[in-house]
Amino acid sequence: MTPASTAPTCPALPLRASLRRGLVATALALAGLAAWAQIDPSRQTAADTGNAMQGSADTGVQGPVRLREAAPQPSAATRSQAAGRSAFDLQLMEPLPAPQPPSEFEIYVNRIAGVPDLLALPGGQPGAQQVLVAPGATPPPARIRRLGADLMTATVRGADAIDYNPLVPPDYVISAGDEIVLTIWGSVDADLRLFVDRSGRITVPRVGAIMVSGVRYAELPAVISKRVAQTFRNFELSVSLGQLRGVRVFVTGFAVRPGAYTMTALSSVANAVVKAGGPAASGSFRQITLRRGGQVVSTLDFYDLLLKGDRSGDRLLQAEDVVHVGPIGPQTAAIGSVNRAAIFELKPGETVADVLRMAGGTSPVALTSKFSIERMDERATVRVVEVEAAQAAKTELRNGDVLRAFNMANVAAPLLRQNKRVRVEGEVARPGDYVLPPQSTIADALAAAGGFTPGAFVFGTDFTRESVRLTQQENYERALRNLETDISLATSTQRVASADEAAAQAGRVAGTQRLLERLRAIRPTGRVVLQIPPDSRELPNLVLEDGDRLLVPSEPTSVGVFGSVFNAGNYLREPGRNLADYLRMAGGPTGGADKGGTFVLRANGTVVSNLQVKTWGSGLSDQFERTPALPGDTLFVPEQLDKTTVIQNVKDWTQILYQFALGVAAFVTLTN
Repeated sequence: MTPASTAPTCPALPLRASLRRGLVATALALAGLAAWAQIDPSRQTAADTGNAMQGSADTGVQGPVRLREAAPQPSAATRSQAAGRSAFDLQLMEPLPAPQPPSEFEIYVNRIAGVPDLLALPGGQPGAQQVLVAPGATPPPARIRRLGADLMTATVRGADAIDYNPLVPPDYVISAGDEIVLTIWGSVDADLRLFVDRSGRITVPRVGAIMVSGVRYAELPAVISKRVAQTFRNFELSVSLGQLRGVRVFVTGFAVRPGAYTMTALSSVANAVVKAGGPAASGSFRQITLRRGGQVVSTLDFYDLLLKGDRSGDRLLQAEDVVHVGPIGPQTAAIGSVNRAAIFELKPGETVADVLRMAGGTSPVALTSKFSIERMDERATVRVVEVEAAQAAKTELRNGDVLRAFNMANVAAPLLRQNKRVRVEGEVARPGDYVLPPQSTIADALAAAGGFTPGAFVFGTDFTRESVRLTQQENYERALRNLETDISLATSTQRVASADEAAAQAGRVAGTQRLLERLRAIRPTGRVVLQIPPDSRELPNLVLEDGDRLLVPSEPTSVGVFGSVFNAGNYLREPGRNLADYLRMAGGPTGGADKGGTFVLRANGTVVSNLQVKTWGSGLSDQFERTPALPGDTLFVPEQLDKTTVIQNVKDWTQILYQFALGVAAFVTLTN
């Protein structure tokens, strides 16, 4: 076989492979060129600087000289964006640190304050708990944490990677690595971005090197202007800072994530502490020291920043600084009626008044005359001591103390010594709100309102009371819960024999749930039924309570008939008519009406039912029909719920008789 015969029959294959190799080589070359330009930008800068420096005498220039801008050094964020991802995206890909579990003292304080168990979540970690609260019930208090913990946990992850332009303070000291943006105009035009080299100098074309390291930012324009004036005349310049240098600092001690961090030159001690996750559960917020060269430069008390907004102790960082978070000091807690319930770290000599000031003072409903302190070291003896408000500035707190401010609004005050605020409306001479002295009665309220008008219908007076409404609401909710429990038990224990029975049961359950939802939407009014004769012109001499409401209506002129009647509505009342007359006016009960359950609601809130006077049968009794109709009566005929047809009744009775006959026949057969 000749070599020609071994060649491939398709010439496109080697061509395709050659093309692939060529594209790969081109991509590698372009990548190397880009890396060379990014790693060593000084080569391009030097070339541009050499091209910019063209002949002109040092003593003066004939016209404006334009200096080319030096290429800025790309940052790490720029290089990561060139690779397709920003530094912010890369930081977001980092795993979240594990949440810090609550300390033993925090668990103890929350248990005393009535907060749900902090360790109830999976893994024993605290977090947002879903606590179900019944309508109208008081929700449990919020979790009590250390002062400053919210500031640390609210820090946005990756915030340091966001591009922002902080304000440079005038006392900022220029150092190696800073970028200076220099603009010159007039006899010479220049727009330069210059980096301070390791020797602390910047190099300006046609001017030369200028020592700027150690110069304060406020003095930088004068230093550069003085040096440029040796070469050029009649010019103006503007100096600002571009990219700032990075400094590496160490966060040590009792921090959440101690270690080495690279930060901008404008970062402070507080920024370093926040970046390290803040003080741990055993770390101090009030003993954070800045060490530089083995010496303590300053001490930061985070409470000055949190409570007063004072950052005087928050110094700017320099390279190789050490931020040390000390161990936590004595702790105490303020709970109850304070504006900010929290756990506070104490310094020697701080008193009850100092802790109340750190808690933002007491709330408007607090009892300010006295407080209580639950001492940890006295749990086996007195446990709780009382402190008068006058002694608050002299009583020092100890480690583990819990200070409680009492809620004065939740304490029931004696009603016999309180004035009453009542409202009188309707058919009175002067309707309105009145403040009456203690032991005032309904008669006193009517006297203050000027008495009844001639058109007042005293029998229909609506008297409502807030305490009665709350009691009615509580009993109503309890009855609904019991009803729901009974229905659930009956549904879960009922046996189903076929698919039709299962479908019917599901339909009944759905209807029951809709009924319960409608019942929950009903709210009691708190009305107190005043049992007085229909022709009475006086009300019972009942002692008033704060918030009582008295509504005296005018005399109604109609009687209402509703429910399972042929023509429901209100009918003009005429003296001498009874309930049967108005029922006939409405066409009488329908075929599906439950006549035996008919009732009438009186204007004073009482109810007269047919079931109260019925002796036998399922219809209306004569005594109920002969009951006189009063003004404002509402007659209601309910619908029969368990309806059966004649055929269904015959079928049921036939089945019963059939089974009975079979039993008799079997008994006779066995007897014979």
